[in-house]
Amino acid sequence: MLDGIVRRLIDPPLDRLGRRAADLGLRADAVTVAGLGLGLACAGAIVLGLDGAALLLLALNRFCDGLDGALARATRRTDRGGFLDIVLDFVFYGAVPAAFALRDPAANAVPAVILLFAFYVNGASFLAFAAVAARRGLESRARGLKSIYFTAGLAEGTETILAFALMILWPGGFAAIAYLFAALTLMSAAARVWLAWRTFPDGNPPTGAR
Repeated sequence: MLDGIVRRLIDPPLDRLGRRAADLGLRADAVTVAGLGLGLACAGAIVLGLDGAALLLLALNRFCDGLDGALARATRRTDRGGFLDIVLDFVFYGAVPAAFALRDPAANAVPAVILLFAFYVNGASFLAFAAVAARRGLESRARGLKSIYFTAGLAEGTETILAFALMILWPGGFAAIAYLFAALTLMSAAARVWLAWRTFPDGNPPTGAR
């Protein structure tokens, strides 16, 4: 829901930084992989209760997530880069709830499972919509130039990172935050299913669609 607003604010400075980084020889795929390393380190810090370090690593992970896209726009967008960006984001999003479950299984295991279930359903609806949209030749730039079709929702990347940051700042409230965010995430998935029902009528793609 907030991604469109945030992108309008951060894309111009990121694009300038991306062009400078590209001139220095930095490549988008390397930044994407480095971002995953920072994200997994963030999860490890959560397990160990190193909340200050976890918050810093979260910020660095998100910086890499923005910079790799800016680098791709400054150089060359590739299917491999788009694939890595999406898959490694999903790895990070799953690692944070799992880290809180490992940190305090008695208090956090059940809400973490519920949140991971919501992420699973939302991710399935997101990727399935993108796959069918690609088959029908549909495109959207509502969330910037992307490798796949991005559909908006109540719980997008910005909301996810805000929820993660709040969990790190208030670890005792993880369960409440996880349940609330799981509900928002499932609402996003349900809305996407409804959108797919309306957008993809029964039958084959229209003639001329890719």
